[in-house]
Amino acid sequence: MSEEIRCWLVEREYDDKGLVTLTYATPDGESIYRRELAASAASGVTAAKGLTPDQLEAVADEETRDRYATEADRTASNYDPDEPI
Repeated sequence: MSEEIRCWLVEREYDDKGLVTLTYATPDGESIYRRELAASAASGVTAAKGLTPDQLEAVADEETRDRYATEADRTASNYDPDEPI
């Protein structure tokens, strides 16, 4: 069984079809997990998720990695992992 990695919510995007895409990133911004769901279901979103390495995808762009690392740090500093955000 793979060890879980704590990932923090770094981005929330809404589209014109009523969907929201949540992006969780590792603290270093190197890997992300994206989840798309109905905007009405986004009320139970927590600040962090425990994910396995096989659920994550690499971030290729250095500028994006840096932004995600900054946002992950900000989220971790301001919220408990299970806190709604």
